[in-house]
Amino acid sequence: MTSTQTSTVTAYAAAAAGQPLTRTTIERRALGAHDIKVEIHYTGICHSDIHQVHGDWGKGLFPMVPGHEITGIVAETGSEVTTHQVGDRVGVGVIINSCGRCDNCAAGRQQYCTGDGSVETYGDLDRYRNDEPTQGGYSTHIVVNENFAYRIPEELSLQQAAPLLCAGITTYSPLKHWNAGPGTKVAVIGLGGLGHVAVKLAHALGADVTVLSQSLRKKDDGLRLGADHYYATSDPKTFEELAGTFDLIICTVSAPLDVDAHLSLLTTEGTLVYLGVPDQPISTGVFSLLTGRRSLAGSLIGGVPETQEMLDFCAEHGIGADVEVVRADQINEAFQRVLNSDVRYRFVIDNSTI
Repeated sequence: MTSTQTSTVTAYAAAAAGQPLTRTTIERRALGAHDIKVEIHYTGICHSDIHQVHGDWGKGLFPMVPGHEITGIVAETGSEVTTHQVGDRVGVGVIINSCGRCDNCAAGRQQYCTGDGSVETYGDLDRYRNDEPTQGGYSTHIVVNENFAYRIPEELSLQQAAPLLCAGITTYSPLKHWNAGPGTKVAVIGLGGLGHVAVKLAHALGADVTVLSQSLRKKDDGLRLGADHYYATSDPKTFEELAGTFDLIICTVSAPLDVDAHLSLLTTEGTLVYLGVPDQPISTGVFSLLTGRRSLAGSLIGGVPETQEMLDFCAEHGIGADVEVVRADQINEAFQRVLNSDVRYRFVIDNSTI
């Protein structure tokens, strides 16, 4: 039976920017005709959750319930829902609405909506629902439009699938767009939450994969995850040895980079794609691009059809995130450990502990 009233659910929220997350309650909207209510089982902790909670990007609404790597089970459905039914395994990712009418939405690129923009899962106002504030997955339940919930294949555990809703699609989309596959050489900068998934995906797509990391500390992990080569960027010889090597470089880190040095690693017409968001503007010399007709690009998550494609691809190839499951009362500690790079490779909250 469809709920016609709002529901009070338990969540972990930051009262203001920079404040620790504490246990509280929030209201979830009543189910509309095309809404589903999801009992959340697991939620990944993304570095962007920390940026948002700390107010690093100068946006976001408080009190804030973070979380956009959500997996769970459909608990209720609206009267006109056709894509999911009670008991289905589903995921919710970074966006939960878009205009649905612009050219990008029509093409399945909802993340680049040119109407009033896509709506983020938390810390945003849903411009298509009377500016309703959004709250994320650090909670027991979420209500979402059926078209922004994804089918989680049975082959994927809900724990390992959760980070795929952000880290997975964020890396899969550029790998597909720039044609990573057999005969291509792909480098992944950084072996963290995004980078470790990028390595798995690039390997499964058939590319020759190299990890570029500050040190060789994680080399054994990188090779285990599917990398063919592993180099330390702290060694100047790396840039000499690998000059002109890669068709595609995926930058998954937010730390400042010597962009010109990394562009020199590209082949003719190669591309360096930014996924991580540095705190300061990046800088490069134009000649680094002119020489070899190289490109510097960026990529933002993926649209609805591509996200489902990514999940199905991961199920087919046995790809899930490497996770450490934590209790809800460990969230603040987990945030600090992420900042200290003390996780291999993604924290996932057991939402039953909320």
